Amino acid sequence: MHVLIVTQYFWPEDFRINGLAVGLVEKGHRVTVLTGIPNYPGGKFFPGYGVLSRRRENYRGIEILRVPLVPRGKGQGYSLFLNYLSFALFACAVGPLLCRESYEVIFVYQLSPVTVGLPALVLKKVKGSPILFWVQDLWPESLSATGAVSSQYVLKIVERLVRFIYRGCDQILVQSRGFFQPIQRMGVDLKRIHYFPNSVERFYHPVSLENDAPERAELPGGFRVMFAGNIGAAQDFETILSAAEVLRSHPEIQWVIIGDGRLRAWVGEQVRERGLTDTVHLLGRHPQESMPRYFALTDVLLVTLRKDPIFALTIPSKVQSYLACAKPIVAALDGEGARVVAESGAGLATPAGDANALAEAILEIHKLPNHERSAMGLRGRQYYETHFDRNRLLDSLEAWMMELSKGSLSEATRSGS
Repeated sequence: MHVLIVTQYFWPEDFRINGLAVGLVEKGHRVTVLTGIPNYPGGKFFPGYGVLSRRRENYRGIEILRVPLVPRGKGQGYSLFLNYLSFALFACAVGPLLCRESYEVIFVYQLSPVTVGLPALVLKKVKGSPILFWVQDLWPESLSATGAVSSQYVLKIVERLVRFIYRGCDQILVQSRGFFQPIQRMGVDLKRIHYFPNSVERFYHPVSLENDAPERAELPGGFRVMFAGNIGAAQDFETILSAAEVLRSHPEIQWVIIGDGRLRAWVGEQVRERGLTDTVHLLGRHPQESMPRYFALTDVLLVTLRKDPIFALTIPSKVQSYLACAKPIVAALDGEGARVVAESGAGLATPAGDANALAEAILEIHKLPNHERSAMGLRGRQYYETHFDRNRLLDSLEAWMMELSKGSLSEATRSGS
């Protein structure tokens, strides 16, 4: 099959869609990606990229077609709105001109914004290709949950837009079972919704580092608690920092934050203001490929989300990364993500937003002997292989794509007869 992926974010930006696209190529399919100019998370175009440069690329056998967009800047307010809007408009206008070939199926990777579905609908109209729409974030719920939009009028407009996009898609894939009911409430028949959780790239696995590994020099000594990923409003860094304050009397417990995001500067300021510079360390952003090496040097991995009903429905994608690397997990979140951590036996789940409970969970794992922490990690790896194995999930995706492609071909044949 020739698969067209529509996504605002793609390599060299670090997103799960990169590995999925590579996986489809490895299974023998031809993949073309319609995307924007890379600018996440820093807010500026990556070096060497611009409106008129590197518009076509090839990445591991994947043809990449890029449309212009306004960079996201600091990722707030007007600049973020323009970033979302510009990609949708340019992809709608330019996409059909760039995507000149025939495609058996269109696959949409929907983080924020949901407007990534609009160019897919235009391409479906032009090409006659069916759409699989992979929902990572629920809109408009996530807009209100993160505080990005408070106007009920605006939220209603976004809801109508979401209904329109869902109606034009042939199948909706969801990364969490908790998404089923909200999407059904948007008028989508249950038969069109499939559970398709995130997996991770093959390089996420347990590793043993050499004694002179450079990563060792980057990390503090002591008992290491590591958070890896986006530093944003949804990740509830207030709770992380408050828990670090609660554990101030345990200076051997060191908090390591690897990642970047629009709240990075605020977190750095809070670390200084709260007097946590000796125990909380921000190491910045690192390539995904290097993360298993850092995970190997940590004692427990941390995942958090703000306390909000919408976040209780989701499974943060870092959970799969953590499980795959066979390390203990502490999860300060509710709902589906907490269920996965508890069900896997890989660690402890505490209520979202409860800094004291988070601190107690960290202490509890800190007190465990090494062999018990290792057993937690191994249980997590086994759970990952059973529920989130990359090859099994790609097999399911391939089957859905082929089913849609055959159905579309049959419909076209009937229309032409």
